Amino acid sequence: MPTPNAARDTVIAFRPIGIIHTPFLDVAGMPIQSAGTATEGSAIIDEHYGNGLDDIEGFSHLILLYAFHRACPYSPTVVPFLDSVPRGLFSTRAPCRPNPLGMSVVRLLSREGCCISFLGADMLDGTPLLDIKPYIPAFDAVPTARSGWFETCAHALDETRSDNRFL
Repeated sequence: MPTPNAARDTVIAFRPIGIIHTPFLDVAGMPIQSAGTATEGSAIIDEHYGNGLDDIEGFSHLILLYAFHRACPYSPTVVPFLDSVPRGLFSTRAPCRPNPLGMSVVRLLSREGCCISFLGADMLDGTPLLDIKPYIPAFDAVPTARSGWFETCAHALDETRSDNRFL
């Protein structure tokens, strides 16, 4: 059986499938989650992957997976935007991760060729897009899910904006 270190030493490479465009040129002042904003964004998909967008118009929401290309170095503990207490990184969505991957659930507005427009932009302009998955409530929504420490501060999501703490 492989040791845990064997997994850590494995290198996995990703190639972006496109680029995300948003109005956000700087981290400070951005929404901290896609659910807390109605900001419009778009993603331009590389022509090589364009046919992969076929049939996407039937979905109201998408899951965008992307690289935090300007993320801070890994830190095992962070103070999340909605809290003042240091938390274990994996109990947060902070960008300073061992593998700086981001995920946003966005509302699909339209598709024109290799471009999708969406609401819920919470990423920097120029963010490398790694994958798109349809949001399917039967698979992705868990009505009985618990939210740990976040349950005490969820009320502040809509008005909380990013600052420079993760640069």
